[in-house]
Amino acid sequence: MSVINTTIKPFKTQAYKNGKFIEVTEKDVLGKWAVFFFYPADFTFVCPTELGDVADHYPALQKMGVEVFSVSTDTHFVHKAWHDASDTIRKIQYTMLGDPTWEISNNFEVLRPGEGLANRGTYIIDPQGVIQSVEISAEGVGRNADELVRKIKAAQYVAAHPGEVCPAQWEEGAKTLAPSLDLVGKI
Repeated sequence: MSVINTTIKPFKTQAYKNGKFIEVTEKDVLGKWAVFFFYPADFTFVCPTELGDVADHYPALQKMGVEVFSVSTDTHFVHKAWHDASDTIRKIQYTMLGDPTWEISNNFEVLRPGEGLANRGTYIIDPQGVIQSVEISAEGVGRNADELVRKIKAAQYVAAHPGEVCPAQWEEGAKTLAPSLDLVGKI
């Protein structure tokens, strides 16, 4: 079943952020745009390249009013150890959620059955807590934060401009479409 256009489910977990352990719930997500960035496990191979890429884009995402929550089934203690051990992970300033009970991974339908690990899943969530975009990637396929930023800009544009949609490869400032009977068969 698809989680697109559904509201995020309640959760409560421990997280690591900026040298501290904090508690995070779904209420901390509401009222702003958010990205939930699931990955299989700390201390792995593709995962740090992805999390580092998002860390490099985090200041731009913050300027767009977007908060980032990375999620794996590791604990917040493991996130801290990884943060302390890796130069790539050390630059992360966004919230790293622990999900050792699999509650969040199950809520987002990204948990691998029988493995206890999350798939690579990216979820863009609007300020009302509604999931606007979902991307799931295979184990060996890393994601691109530039494309994530583009998708968030498109989702924010559509939310702010009812009646308009963003076509393929839309970039900020480019022409949008206003779906109508007149466009049918003309694109």
